[in-house]
Amino acid sequence: MIWPFKPSTRKQIARIEINGAIASATRERVLEALEEVEERKYPALLLRIDSPGGTVGDSQEIYSALKKLGEKIKIVASFGNISASGGVYIGVGANHIMANPGTITGSVGVIIRGNNLEKLLDKVGVSFKVIKSGPYKDILSFDRDLTTDEEEILQQLIDSSYQQFVETVAEGRKLSVETVKNFADGRIFSGEQALKLGLVDRLGSEEDARRWACELVGLDPEKTECHTIEEPKSLLDRVFSGRGQVKSGVGSAINWLEFELATSGQPLWLYRP
Repeated sequence: MIWPFKPSTRKQIARIEINGAIASATRERVLEALEEVEERKYPALLLRIDSPGGTVGDSQEIYSALKKLGEKIKIVASFGNISASGGVYIGVGANHIMANPGTITGSVGVIIRGNNLEKLLDKVGVSFKVIKSGPYKDILSFDRDLTTDEEEILQQLIDSSYQQFVETVAEGRKLSVETVKNFADGRIFSGEQALKLGLVDRLGSEEDARRWACELVGLDPEKTECHTIEEPKSLLDRVFSGRGQVKSGVGSAINWLEFELATSGQPLWLYRP
């Protein structure tokens, strides 16, 4: 016979992955997953982050949801190969953070990029006539350079976003703002360095982080299941997911191009060498 009740989640821990650049699709998926964690009453969450960061607003919404959930359950963040910039912002929303000694992290800062194609357009004889309601409506247009006033406006925007970032890291890691500013100059560092700076609590693998999450809620790490909450896949996606891995390099490049185009001119909490 089929048992009519779902197995208790109170003796399991949940797991959510955040991979790649953080944007609206990531936010939607993660927020839905966090709701499921709360609804199903998991006692703890293992948050695996492998991301260079991404958009500001999406990172902030995920962080806020984590802080709210962290008041009810234990959340341990595990930093993978890279958890930088927006990845750090999200990570400090967890109760505890573990990183590998060689994890690339840090890059606390803000960047905004535009493309100036003025010289190229001149060579091919292309020009634009712009009618605008105000002097700054076409700020960061790709067919001309920035004016001095525009640079000042964008710098003020960046400074505001940067201050929000620093204050959030300081609050999440229980550090002073001045302490955070000492390393929040965009530099990256290893997990080992991050431990000394107070950005992470322990060094270890994802498995170590899982065991820690279990111990925090009084569960036996040897017997406790870890349930990964992920976006439901269609039958075709499940059938062909293995084949898709062959083209993962090409797909990754396309995704990055789409991200760059979609976020051009936006402030980003993003590290990309």
